[in-house]
Amino acid sequence: MEWLAQTSAEVVCLQETRAEAEQLPGAVIEPQGWHVVLAPAAAKGRAGVALYSRVRPDAVRVGFGAEEFEDSGRYVEADFGAVSVASLYLPSGEVGTERQEEKERFMAVFIEYLAKRRAEVEAAGRELVVCGDWNIAHREADLKNWRANRKNAGFLPEEREWLSRVLSEVGYVDVMRSLLPDQEGPYSWWSYRGKAFDNDAGWRIDYQIATPGLAGRAREAKVERAASHEQRWSDHAPVTAVYAG
Repeated sequence: MEWLAQTSAEVVCLQETRAEAEQLPGAVIEPQGWHVVLAPAAAKGRAGVALYSRVRPDAVRVGFGAEEFEDSGRYVEADFGAVSVASLYLPSGEVGTERQEEKERFMAVFIEYLAKRRAEVEAAGRELVVCGDWNIAHREADLKNWRANRKNAGFLPEEREWLSRVLSEVGYVDVMRSLLPDQEGPYSWWSYRGKAFDNDAGWRIDYQIATPGLAGRAREAKVERAASHEQRWSDHAPVTAVYAG
């Protein structure tokens, strides 16, 4: 709440909220000056995404038309004038388990939605940005210890290839990487184990993935990394982008 009070952001996307509206204190579900859209998962205590915005959305859509994931708390999209903003929590997966199979099914249907949605918004003269935890480090520059993670979920060749398809075949733009093409990281997630945060041994798995028109208006992108381990309020850090009006 301290971060929310000081941010200049117009829209804030949250993932892994893990709560129903009635479980949240008033200051969280109805903060002064913000409109809140909460999309919890049907499975209690799991997943969940939310959108906080300074203006009321023109329209809201929960899910992306895939029956299996409709009430999984993994996608919510809202319209604000000529721009749609989505909050995504892509499954994390785990090699050799049903969790990885779920992630693969999600990716298969979600890339189809992304292609269809881009065509829809651009035909209407609009733009789309999908913000959130994509749970894939796309390039070696997006993961500090990439050599040790080549067989782990989040950096598997097939996952990285899928994200490449989103950016090339489907034609979206990784906003942070478009502005910082040669930088290592900046990382947005650090394990709570060991001294990962202190050593900046992180992953860049949180993205703003936008249609080309909107991405071309991006002027700044940064990870709001806490000054110290003690000041963290999540194992992720906010990924903030500024777009020209």
